[in-house]
Amino acid sequence: MVATAVPGEIVTFRVRNASDVLLEPGRSPSEDLSLIHPVTGPVAIRGARKGDVLAVTILDVEPIGYGQTEVAPPSGFASDMDFEAFSVVWELGPDFATADALPGIRIPNRGFPGIVMTLPDPAVHKSVVAREKQLRTLGGDVAPPEPENASPSDICGSTRSTAQECLRTFPPREHGGNLDIRYISSGATIYLPCHVDGCGLAIGDTHYAQGDGEVSVTAIEMDARVSVRTQIVKDKTLHRGPHYSGPAQLLDIPSSRFYATTGFPIKEKGFVPPWMGYLDADERVASLANLSNDIALAARNALSEMIDYLVETRGLTREQAYIICSVAVDLRIGQLVDAPNVGVTAILPLDIFTN
Repeated sequence: MVATAVPGEIVTFRVRNASDVLLEPGRSPSEDLSLIHPVTGPVAIRGARKGDVLAVTILDVEPIGYGQTEVAPPSGFASDMDFEAFSVVWELGPDFATADALPGIRIPNRGFPGIVMTLPDPAVHKSVVAREKQLRTLGGDVAPPEPENASPSDICGSTRSTAQECLRTFPPREHGGNLDIRYISSGATIYLPCHVDGCGLAIGDTHYAQGDGEVSVTAIEMDARVSVRTQIVKDKTLHRGPHYSGPAQLLDIPSSRFYATTGFPIKEKGFVPPWMGYLDADERVASLANLSNDIALAARNALSEMIDYLVETRGLTREQAYIICSVAVDLRIGQLVDAPNVGVTAILPLDIFTN
């Protein structure tokens, strides 16, 4: 623990951006994925015990400096689509973000921390290491331990015997982490399990704005100050994993008008979705023109339709459209019961366009 806080007091975290680089116009984005993500903390919460639940209320997310969004093939949800590398630097105002690379567009400030977490205990850690190792062995999409630039280096560095037991911060887990849920913003409270005494609250990966899905692999990434207030909760029903609550307006899109596309799990014969390759079912999947209840394929198709719409109606490049989808378009489940064609809708807030 790097600090201790008393429940009820305001704690402010100074958070560095996900790539841990100086964000400014003319600067190339970092290609060193070993630097993702710097996390601020952990902070011990006085009086919290293993088995408690920590309620963390987000009070304020204050942007610092510039923001950045990237298309970085082959990363991103639409990794099989044809995109060129592309980066946008945003001017971050108190209400809107604008970018020279996307004229006529302004994105409303909906700042939030992508990472909110407590510390796992040895049992949770052992379980996570084992299951991710098994998935990686089968060819699943898992970020393996990366000793280079790892922190803390005296545990996870390349000279340490424990380096291969360290966890990357890419995926969220049962103790929180990289949730990337845009609704956990000012006014929301997230409930996290305390696996160790003091809980160990840590925060990182602050975003100025993000669409549901963060499809290009980045939102509007930024440095920020995040102020929170904590409370210890004795409620076993909340101990199973991250839960959150807040005012209903946090669920709204920041726009008075919208346009939306839809997607179903329908595909071209011969195409194998990249997330299914590790299942050793390539030949069978390739022979199908329809997958049963595949929500990821439905989401991909809704996203593809939205990219085409933005290119055709707004005169954008595919990379510009992909950036807009990552920072402003919400991918939402329409229905899960109409087998085989579950449905996803991609919602574009039209007020982001100034002309």
